[in-house]
Amino acid sequence: MDTAMVVDLGRQALWMTMLICAPLLGIALVVGLLVGIFQAATSINEQTLSFIPKLVALGITLSVFGGWMINTLVDYTRVLFGRIPTLFG
Repeated sequence: MDTAMVVDLGRQALWMTMLICAPLLGIALVVGLLVGIFQAATSINEQTLSFIPKLVALGITLSVFGGWMINTLVDYTRVLFGRIPTLFG
């Protein structure tokens, strides 16, 4: 197993992490921004006002994208397990 293969495995792992986390992080960013704008416009400085909408939005996002996330992770794991014989031989 040479350094190029290790770097490639690391790159693929980081890409999978980014791909799986992107929907959750994107929705949290958008909801946080909208709530922040709402709080600035109305001068409401309640901490739970920013937490509850994010929690609800992330729950909805997980219910919509959860199956895709699991399938993507399972496919990546199958490919990785399939590459094990070629990694050390």
